[in-house]
Amino acid sequence: MTLDDCYQLGSLGKPHGLKGFVVAFFDVDNLADYRQLKSVLLEFPAAPGKLVAHEVEKFQPQTDNKVLLKLRGIDRIEDAEPLRNAKLWRALAELPALADDQFYFHDVIGYTVVDAELGQLGVVETFYELPKQDVLGMRYQEQEVLIPVVDELVRRADQATRQLFVKLPEGLLDVYLTPSSQQEEEPDDESAA
Repeated sequence: MTLDDCYQLGSLGKPHGLKGFVVAFFDVDNLADYRQLKSVLLEFPAAPGKLVAHEVEKFQPQTDNKVLLKLRGIDRIEDAEPLRNAKLWRALAELPALADDQFYFHDVIGYTVVDAELGQLGVVETFYELPKQDVLGMRYQEQEVLIPVVDELVRRADQATRQLFVKLPEGLLDVYLTPSSQQEEEPDDESAA
């Protein structure tokens, strides 16, 4: 299995206690969806791109995204220490099911963005996970436009038509299409000569 077939579930931190537990940080919306987790794939910093399967023995939630994880065969602090900073991955096929009005970011890459007022705008190229909120990046009139991923703006995805329906606030596209004041002040090479 390759990274392209997987999604990053989170990462491992330091060992916890003497019996092989390790602190894990899960990048998920609902930790309860993973209580029955049977296995994970680890990617170690020393071997990027290489995945190693591990069976999960114990899963003990601590906070909204922090878990004490016990992997089979890791029974001492000395066994757990080499796991520090490993990334946790799972197969895309194992993603929890979503409600009809929800979608995973990777699912809508390549979808056409359709605004309620303006119609078809462009194609979803990427998503950026920023500290305050996630944004999607699309190409519109040869400019990258970033749209915050919030329910008020991103309404729904239609898998059958590969369309992502949005209702953009007035002026959002203008921010990306209007040249900045610095660009307006700089003379182009021909007029300067």
